[in-house]
Amino acid sequence: MTVTTPPVGRRERNKQEKLQRITAAARELFAEHGVDEVTTQQVAEKADIGTGTLFLYAKTKGELLLLVQNSSYVDALQEGRAAAERLPDALDAVMAIIRPVVECNRIQVDNGRTYLRELVFGDPEEPHHRDALALTVQTEEAIADVLGRDDRIDARDAATLAHVVSAIMFVGMASPVNVARTVDDILQEVRDQVRVLLPR
Repeated sequence: MTVTTPPVGRRERNKQEKLQRITAAARELFAEHGVDEVTTQQVAEKADIGTGTLFLYAKTKGELLLLVQNSSYVDALQEGRAAAERLPDALDAVMAIIRPVVECNRIQVDNGRTYLRELVFGDPEEPHHRDALALTVQTEEAIADVLGRDDRIDARDAATLAHVVSAIMFVGMASPVNVARTVDDILQEVRDQVRVLLPR
């Protein structure tokens, strides 16, 4: 008996389609119920795939959450970069990058805080975790680019400041004291801290 395999292009399309279904299913379930209340079996059923197939794309709920949040984070960062390009003031431009990232993280507060925990403590060799770490680097690069517009800040200092700004943003989103605070509250707290870092 001869076994034929589908052409690589079709195989890749099928794989991508399954990944999109998994991401959409997990996003919807996590947003509605919170990551802690959703099982991988529920995600598999909603995506219309077997649990074994799901585990080929994400082995744990933590990895699934990274997958979902990363896809939203990509859009948020793109939006922030575009907004920052139109703003001449460095602080306003930095906050334009940060705002959609914070909004994305706070759509469902517990999910956002779990994502940050996975980001810090997860396995850096796991692909979705690697993608999340890459997004944090891209965020810092976007902030450094904005800060580098100021003639008083050289490239090295811009990169260091961007790293500090990123840390301020992540602590603001993850802090237990901020659980009940609004996006605007968190952004104001971040802005107040970033303002004192920048040259005047």
